[in-house]
Amino acid sequence: MIAAIAVFFASCSDDDNQQINNDLPLGAYDNGVLILNEGNFGQDNSTISFLSNDLADFQVSAFSTVNPTKILGNTAQDIGFYDDYAFVVVNASNKIEIVNRYTLEYVATVDTGLDNPRYIAFANGKGYVTNWGDASVTTDDYVAILNVSNYTVSGTIPVVEGPERIIENNGKLYVAHKGGYGYGNTVSVISSTSNSVTNSIALGADVPNSLQIENGSLYVICGGKPDWTADETLGKFIKINLSSETVTSSIDFTAGNHPSNLVIDGNEVYYTVDLGIYKMNLTATSLPSTELFSTNSQGVYGVYSFAVANDKIFVGDALDYSANGKVYIYSKTGNLEKELTVGVTPTGFYFN
Repeated sequence: MIAAIAVFFASCSDDDNQQINNDLPLGAYDNGVLILNEGNFGQDNSTISFLSNDLADFQVSAFSTVNPTKILGNTAQDIGFYDDYAFVVVNASNKIEIVNRYTLEYVATVDTGLDNPRYIAFANGKGYVTNWGDASVTTDDYVAILNVSNYTVSGTIPVVEGPERIIENNGKLYVAHKGGYGYGNTVSVISSTSNSVTNSIALGADVPNSLQIENGSLYVICGGKPDWTADETLGKFIKINLSSETVTSSIDFTAGNHPSNLVIDGNEVYYTVDLGIYKMNLTATSLPSTELFSTNSQGVYGVYSFAVANDKIFVGDALDYSANGKVYIYSKTGNLEKELTVGVTPTGFYFN
């Protein structure tokens, strides 16, 4: 079912569709970052916070301020930008809320054709949404095809278990199979022309949790299976040539270190391990021996969300996953510049 009203607003700091900014802001939430907060699983308390680029203007619940009669939903997972619109994937509510990305004014709701939706990307004038289906069933996972003109799901593409992060390049979608309730180890390649899986890239490592594209290559961080599985495996930093769709290099992490939150900013690679923030050059052939800095002094429970933008490093801390979470903004050398209390479980940063 679709509800339509006005006009509106992608993922963690990726945006191939962002309009060229003029001197005048396009709305109250232009020139800043939208902070998506999952809320508590099972409760309709997902929120969107806003922080301006100069760190001066902060609103803890911007979506509700603009839309006081609307409920964002249960467990917001991701935001995808397409033209002037933000598509907010709300996992447990099985829906996508669409708003104007610069004003946060409500536009429409997509609430059919989705089953445990996770992340969204755009290609060839269409949206693509990863879905786990029933997470206990290994054969019902798919990528939903979203018509961005009438906000309906127009078809589905079956994929293997646990499709998670998704990224677009030259009309192709790359889907990391983190594994759902299991442990995945592949990246699916989807053609946005045929809307079908054209390749499956074996990574040689488990639990791909983040993807980035730079200079014709796809970079993947695999966290590896954790020790509590009794089948712990090594994490890896993997480079894939997008022309041949083959792994061209990989670097192993040491046992016990399970990386996540890959971000590439120019020629700089950032990732996290536990409370540590790490940085290396994109052409490095070995991992850094020491962290760039640690979030330990801020009492961070764990780096739940992470971004690098505007010469700053953003860290989201879910604390106990029940009370309101924290966001810490650091300089690129690790100096703390701002600390914020946001909504429950800050899960992503999206830059307007």
